[in-house]
Amino acid sequence: MRRGGRSPPGSDELTSGLLLAVAAGGFLGAASRFLLDRWVTSRVASMLPWGTFAINVSGAFVLGLLTGLSTVGVLPVAAGAGLGDGFCGAFTTFSTFSFETLRLAESGRYAYAAANLSASVALGLAAAAAGIALGHLA
Repeated sequence: MRRGGRSPPGSDELTSGLLLAVAAGGFLGAASRFLLDRWVTSRVASMLPWGTFAINVSGAFVLGLLTGLSTVGVLPVAAGAGLGDGFCGAFTTFSTFSFETLRLAESGRYAYAAANLSASVALGLAAAAAGIALGHLA
């Protein structure tokens, strides 16, 4: 909101439609995270939490793409909120990443913990940057 006035049309002013878009995106993101994690972990036997890794890296790419599309004016505010805040917010999971990495370290698997930490951060940042760059091409 601008100082001393109302937010311009299309800004981030909270409306029931915007809240509904975020809630719907959150529902879809949480369900997608649950299903993708189950799918990945049922196919990969490893000490590393590949499900969470795949979720966070792909989520970083999608959020980067949405950010890129938003900065060039292609993505409406409600769509950005529903997909970015709602879907990506519920889909990605920093808390699970932190917990799983801590569990690896606590169980003495320091190399696995370090690999999970470094690969998640490095590839998450790279995925976000790639998404932004792709979004800017629109």
